[in-house]
Amino acid sequence: MIKRNQPILNLINILLDGVLLYVSYFIASWLRFGVLQTSMSLQRAWLPRYRGMFLVYSALALAIFYISGVYASVRKRRLRDEAAQILRLNLIGIVLFTSFQYFTKAGVFSRLTYVFYFLISSFLLILKRLVVKKVLYHFRTSGRNLKHVVVVGNGHLARQYIESIRKNPAFGYQIDGYVSKRRKEGLGTNLGSYEDLPQILEKNEVDELVVALEPHETKFMKQIIAATEKQGTKISVIPFYNDYLPAHPVVEEIDDVKLFSVHATPFDDPLNGFMKRTTDIIFSLILIILTSPVMLLTAIGIKLTGGPGPIIFKQQRVGRNKKLFTMYKFRSMKVNDTETTGWSQDRDSRKTRFGSFIRKFSIDELPQFFNVLKGDMSLIGPRPEVPYYVDQFKEEIPLYMIRHLVRPGITGWAQVNGYRGNTSIKKRIEYDIWYIEHWSIQLDFAIVMRTIFGGIINSEKVGKQK
Repeated sequence: MIKRNQPILNLINILLDGVLLYVSYFIASWLRFGVLQTSMSLQRAWLPRYRGMFLVYSALALAIFYISGVYASVRKRRLRDEAAQILRLNLIGIVLFTSFQYFTKAGVFSRLTYVFYFLISSFLLILKRLVVKKVLYHFRTSGRNLKHVVVVGNGHLARQYIESIRKNPAFGYQIDGYVSKRRKEGLGTNLGSYEDLPQILEKNEVDELVVALEPHETKFMKQIIAATEKQGTKISVIPFYNDYLPAHPVVEEIDDVKLFSVHATPFDDPLNGFMKRTTDIIFSLILIILTSPVMLLTAIGIKLTGGPGPIIFKQQRVGRNKKLFTMYKFRSMKVNDTETTGWSQDRDSRKTRFGSFIRKFSIDELPQFFNVLKGDMSLIGPRPEVPYYVDQFKEEIPLYMIRHLVRPGITGWAQVNGYRGNTSIKKRIEYDIWYIEHWSIQLDFAIVMRTIFGGIINSEKVGKQK
């Protein structure tokens, strides 16, 4: 069975990561001092003093990985999630290590070597995981390296779980059958009732018991748990309120009471919030500097073609925690005090020819970098709405207000998937909530790339409006 060999496999996995981390130093230093000619020789870079430094870092990184759950069971984790975690933790480890060296003067080394080291070590660690997943996929789809599971229950949650496992053979789970009071078609083999569970676990080698009871069946939980404890079988529970839980629920404890935070987000973690905000500040400053010539030319163009009125259009929007803030855009329309709530249409007499142009290429959004710098917005996130529509949508669309748990963004997951402007608001909310629940630095980077290469130019018609 899997559980007999798992400790050995875990140890091999950890040791192999350690070897890759250590080997990465030799590759990085060879690139820095062997390929790029410098005053420091490659032989000096490979002195015991420097080799020892990176041997210490390899051990430090493994400890960080272990504490952060990298080596927990990863059957159900996708490669992109593992890659994002490796990149984040490796970066944190290198920052801590170099900071320690700087403040203690334990050693001075090339900064470029650290950059090479981060890129190479992260690449090798992720590549190893990709190779392992490919190899395991081959074994699992051929019926080997499987984890045997028994499902308790026969309701919609049990069916949903069984169908998910059948659709994902790469996870390496085999459903041996289900336990319930009544038989149901399509779930596989009925192994017996809840009262038969002790005998079922004793006769079958079960790696995991997955409990998917309906609300009226929770009275059986005590005897189910007792049976697993007697046989030492791992147990997982799908709560009957599963459909209302976020992707990554947070559990809090008050004495003996466990609280599930239904509206928890990754940004509740102070480290994630710090990384997100730091990234926003750094990149908004860079983008303000880089786009300043474009913003200057745009301001001149608005003055020459937009008629009387301000260069910057200011509008109240609803931000994080439902707080109002003033969002900035370049004015692309003639001043019209009567319009306070509506979206502009593709054909709109208020738009100027120059306004259509800057909207076509999203130039009108550039002043929002200042909103990001102020902390009203983020570079990536759900687009902010005016209060009028927030009051309307929160009554019509379930979960709409969840998007206000985070800072609104200049671009977002919904926008790069085609839901921007006058499109389906329900689909937009679905994408926004998915982004909030699955946020990662890697996902933000992907959204930025998709925005640059496909989301800047929109369907706006350039020309005289009628």
